Amino acid sequence: MGPGESRHLTTALLVLTFATGIVDAASFLGLGAVFAAMQTGNVIFLGLGIAGAAGAPVVAPLVALVSFLGGGAVAALLIRRPPGRMLALGVLVECSLLAAATVLSAAADPDPGTTTAYFVIAALSVAMGVRNTLARRVGGENLATTVLNLTMAAFTTASPSNLASGADLSQRVAGFAAILAGAVTGALLVKTDLALALAAATAVTLAAGLLQLRARAVELSPA
Repeated sequence: MGPGESRHLTTALLVLTFATGIVDAASFLGLGAVFAAMQTGNVIFLGLGIAGAAGAPVVAPLVALVSFLGGGAVAALLIRRPPGRMLALGVLVECSLLAAATVLSAAADPDPGTTTAYFVIAALSVAMGVRNTLARRVGGENLATTVLNLTMAAFTTASPSNLASGADLSQRVAGFAAILAGAVTGALLVKTDLALALAAATAVTLAAGLLQLRARAVELSPA
């Protein structure tokens, strides 16, 4: 991978990470205590719900978990394609699902715990499942785009000295800042309307897809 392609790909992955923050903020605040991307949180919510903790959901995190796994299965089919096309196709699938969730939210204004809300959760979680699988394949532990667990742990475990190199550290800090900024943006947009937040996530994801196409063009262009 050349430096131009690598730069465009890194930017695309950071943009997708920002979109993740918007999506999870929107799902948590607008659809109940549930995440579309951060499935560890859903496992905790599910456990609390099964234990009968006050206000803890059961159905919503279960829908998200199953849908996320389904998205991973879809991504497994895309992985068979060349790397340059793989992520671009994944972003197309993700944009379609985010757009569907946006339209459904705008039309029905779903309340947490309703059937419509579960359909929106499912669409968002499938989208994040697709992205998680594909982005981890091309972005590694630095820019997984949907989780920060490995990124945070790897701040000190990437080099022989057990300290992250400058290049690794800059990517991980950028990923942390991107998902944080996305969460803030999503939370602010949800105050106005859930569909607005999801529309923003769709637009940001589309922008990432265009950046990925740019990276592909750089790769194919003559030296």
